[in-house]
Amino acid sequence: MGKLRKKHNWKGRQQRDPQQPADEEKTDIVVELQDGDRLKGVDESNALVLPANKAKKKKASVTPFSTKKPLTKKQRKELQKVLERKEKKAQRADILTKLAEVQLPESELKLLYTTSKLGTGDKLYQTKDSLDEIKDGDSCPKISSLCGVNRKRKWEAEEEDEETQKAEESSDLDTSSDDDDDDEEEEEQVEKDEEVNKTTEMGEAKETTYPCQETEDKRGVKKEQQKTEQDGKSEKKVSDEEKTQNKKLSQPAVFIPVDRSTEIQEARLKLPVLAEEQVIMEAVRENPYVIICGETGSGKTTQVPQFLYEAGYSSGSGIIGITEPRRVAAVSMSHRVAKEMNLSTRVVSYQIRYEGNVTSETKIKFMTDGVLLKEIQKDFLLQKYSVIIIDEAHERSVYTDILIGLLSRIVPLRNKKGMPMKLLVMSATLRVEDFTDNQKLFQRPPPVIQVDARQFPVTIHFNKRTPLEDYAGEVFHKTCKIHRMLPPGGILVFLTGQAEVHSLCRKLRKAFPFRKGNPLTGEDEEADTSEAMRKFKKAKQKKTVSLPRIDLDNYSALPVDEGDEDREAGIGDEEDEGSDLDIGDDPGNAEEKADPSIPLYVLPLYSLLAPEQQAKVFRPPPPGTRLCVIATNVAETSLTIPGIKYVVDCGRVKKRFYDRVTGVSSFKVTWTSQASANQRAGRAGRTEPGHCYRLYSSAVFGDFSLFSEAEITRRPVEDLVLQMKDLNIDKVVNFPFPTSPSNEALVAAEQLLVSLGALEEPPRTGSVKEMERARLSCPITPLGRAMASFPVAPRYAKMLALGKQQDCLPYVIAVVAAMTVREIFEDLDRPAGSEDESSKLTQRRARLTQMRRLWAGQGASLLLGDLMVMLGAVGACEFAGCTPRFCEENGLRYKAMIEIRRLRGQLTNAVNAVCPEVGVFVDPKMVPPTEHQVVCLRQIVLAGLGDHIARRVQAEDILDPKWKNGYKTPLMDDPVFVHPTSALFKTLPEFVVYQEIMETTKMYMRGVSAVEAEWVPQLLPQYCHFGPPLESPLPWFCSSAGTVRCHRSSTFFRVAWQLPAVEMEYPDGLERYKLFAKFLLEGQVCPKLKKHSGHLLSNPSVMLKTWAKLQPRTEAVLGPLVSKRVDCRDALLSVWKTEDKFLLSGYCQWLPESMHQEVAKSWPPI
Repeated sequence: MGKLRKKHNWKGRQQRDPQQPADEEKTDIVVELQDGDRLKGVDESNALVLPANKAKKKKASVTPFSTKKPLTKKQRKELQKVLERKEKKAQRADILTKLAEVQLPESELKLLYTTSKLGTGDKLYQTKDSLDEIKDGDSCPKISSLCGVNRKRKWEAEEEDEETQKAEESSDLDTSSDDDDDDEEEEEQVEKDEEVNKTTEMGEAKETTYPCQETEDKRGVKKEQQKTEQDGKSEKKVSDEEKTQNKKLSQPAVFIPVDRSTEIQEARLKLPVLAEEQVIMEAVRENPYVIICGETGSGKTTQVPQFLYEAGYSSGSGIIGITEPRRVAAVSMSHRVAKEMNLSTRVVSYQIRYEGNVTSETKIKFMTDGVLLKEIQKDFLLQKYSVIIIDEAHERSVYTDILIGLLSRIVPLRNKKGMPMKLLVMSATLRVEDFTDNQKLFQRPPPVIQVDARQFPVTIHFNKRTPLEDYAGEVFHKTCKIHRMLPPGGILVFLTGQAEVHSLCRKLRKAFPFRKGNPLTGEDEEADTSEAMRKFKKAKQKKTVSLPRIDLDNYSALPVDEGDEDREAGIGDEEDEGSDLDIGDDPGNAEEKADPSIPLYVLPLYSLLAPEQQAKVFRPPPPGTRLCVIATNVAETSLTIPGIKYVVDCGRVKKRFYDRVTGVSSFKVTWTSQASANQRAGRAGRTEPGHCYRLYSSAVFGDFSLFSEAEITRRPVEDLVLQMKDLNIDKVVNFPFPTSPSNEALVAAEQLLVSLGALEEPPRTGSVKEMERARLSCPITPLGRAMASFPVAPRYAKMLALGKQQDCLPYVIAVVAAMTVREIFEDLDRPAGSEDESSKLTQRRARLTQMRRLWAGQGASLLLGDLMVMLGAVGACEFAGCTPRFCEENGLRYKAMIEIRRLRGQLTNAVNAVCPEVGVFVDPKMVPPTEHQVVCLRQIVLAGLGDHIARRVQAEDILDPKWKNGYKTPLMDDPVFVHPTSALFKTLPEFVVYQEIMETTKMYMRGVSAVEAEWVPQLLPQYCHFGPPLESPLPWFCSSAGTVRCHRSSTFFRVAWQLPAVEMEYPDGLERYKLFAKFLLEGQVCPKLKKHSGHLLSNPSVMLKTWAKLQPRTEAVLGPLVSKRVDCRDALLSVWKTEDKFLLSGYCQWLPESMHQEVAKSWPPI
């Protein structure tokens, strides 16, 4: 027994032991069962039986292995197919490698788009974004559950069909051998591979549309198989959404045919922006705002309006509006687009400040941004526009920033009202974060579409050393070198201002003149033909003169702003006029020998050049010459010049800077930004590989700012604040500026507008926080609304608002127009080119000085100063018919005079609109103002320019010789001076007001006019501190005004200049009520009470005594007056209208009782 149990236990243990290999155990069992031995006591429940049965099954499956059945006909065919597939698979690798050799590069593949996918799934612009994201290393974009719903269902059905086919095949081949099984697995693998290849091929074909789409869709299918319940619910949602989407997609496509010429069409097809037409139009259709970034030359300005026109955005009542920061661009682009579209200028029109050709048929309208800002004031929702395009947004002009802020609010308002409008912001180099990351501006970041310009490689050459002073000389040498030594190709030179442009043009024309026989010479010389001939002869003689060093700081020290592009002439006009051609250069600056054998076709280019002169730049140069364009930064982005291969970049730009505290403006030549420098370099790579020569080192370039700062951050903003208040935007601080102006600038602007009376004064009581908040949200006054309707600065608008007194309005309009246009006189202080020219200049200077004296007049007229000279010049020019000859003879700038004439017309219309009863008109034969009118004009000027007052430094205050003949202003520590050309230079009155201060060698006041000291406290009480009323003379009652008057001494704020005592109303307080009571008792307020003054029980002067309270009768009169706030006649009469017995009992206490009844009968004594 013991042995048996031991054996049985051993067997059981061996059975359960997991460490023994299974194979050995199975073989033992099989052998044991094969012999047929059946152990005693072993039944079905014994563990030994279980493995034996399993082994039996295995044995059964092994048996057919030895006896192999032949393949059926069907199986043989299937096997043949599998072998063919294997062979194909082996060959596929070779085919793919061969295809890869001829495959398009990735960049070109992205531009292809299969037409079968049109109108389905993702939009191209979204895909472009997602591709960029993937490039950046991000994960695949999230694809909307709506996208590709139909595709998912189709693929699911196909997969189900494949599964059923496989099931049938497996049932047919169930009895086949192991080899067949392997083949089947391979077949399935091949099918899967084929599917994968199909999908990858599809992916390649639609790479631009659906990256990662397949993986997402397959994931979606798997999820559907796993979670059927959730799918049921989501399918309903999807179907609903699908229905709504289908409704949207079912709208018919609109296409407006445009009949273009074949040449234009060929030229268009070469533009990079045309490849992005579908991307842009999809983005515009799907989004209210779109940002388009494309380098200059990509064609966005001319083509995007055409895309929108063709897509039907102007087919209804709405029109397409495009804003440009420069007038030049608005005019030239409208002509270009009209020509391309083969439409008349009645359909494609422009509107700039003084002119335009807009008609009722206009569908595309180019305009300056100021014009659109004025339209917003009249119609906030801009209901006649369907699309607004803000072009050249990278220039960040003030009006562009304001427009983008306003339109970011107008677009959603229009969409709410069911009148959808689109906003497109286009730019060459844009700091996109200012727009996309600005939650205040756009709550959802708008899509940014990048348009790559067709750009050939540009080689950048930096200077080893950076010339700090004579960069103009360096530009000249570099240009000469390029012209002499390098292969053909146009040269584009960037300089800072008009004066430098003309100076370099003259030097280069001397160095490389045209041959005498060239018929085109006369056409392109800007100066007179005689001057051109003289230049030519001089150049032919090949006189070598040494080139003097030019001190560039002295250039900016000239008192005239020499036609810089930073001047402004009110709304919609950030440009200024400059003398067109006659800006001279140093005599005989010709270090290079004149070489007529290699003529250079030199042309200037700047924004104020006449359009016909600008057009020359785009024409091919005469045969045998090289084109050389000398330009300001206008050629950076606004205009693209063909045929440019070499760019010479001085690296500088001239900008106007304002001191935030003092308001002093100065033009400074500063380094440009890296973005601008790269833009300049890009000009060289438009038609062929080019070169850019930078006249500064790479280290200096590294120190440049990345982008140009927005103009709004470096100029006063009072005009903008007033315009926005007029649009009922009280809290300007909360306005969604792309780049906000500084808080100090906004506070200064509000303070100025409050002092001008355009805004209501903020409360002076309450908590500090409340007062601070109120200071930045003052509501506009009726005067402010009138001022906002005039297209000039607020100070000048105040002058216009006050101008109708004494029939001064025509004169005020003329003066304001002249002050706004600026620089109406030619700059005759330039160095002459020759002795002959020098004598001519001397004669012209003498003539201008004589005319200035004549226009300034004598006596009272002279005290109006420079403004009288301006007024005289405008009047004389209009009298003579505003001819170019008259302007030239008298030293006036013809362009400026034409602009003044237009602005006078515009201001006259604006004044008549605000105040029709005035009936003012532009009088070409305007007579000079009378002496009385001149005084009135001086007072109006003081009221408008009150914060621009200056007082001559007193002899006792001169501690430093530099203060001699100087003036002190309230905000500046340094002295300012009257300019030597001013009419008041010899007079030097004690108090003057000035138009502005320009910093050159000294701080000079421009537009100076004399004022009287006693006018200051009367006309500018907001700037004065008043002392207590003077005891001598005593306060008195003014019978005409019905108020208590007195004399008070005053001082001018901050600087505490002592001003003469002036007559004014008695200050508020108890003393004023006492004085009023005294005059009432004396019978001065009501003449009817005069007869009772002899019967008074006390002298009325008791009211003013310190012990007056001891007499109850004083309180009986004073108490009611204070309680009803009655301190003038008007207030008393208004109270008597409601309470006829007011003051009766109090007054009776001053009279004997016998008279009470008589007084009561005649009360109130009106």
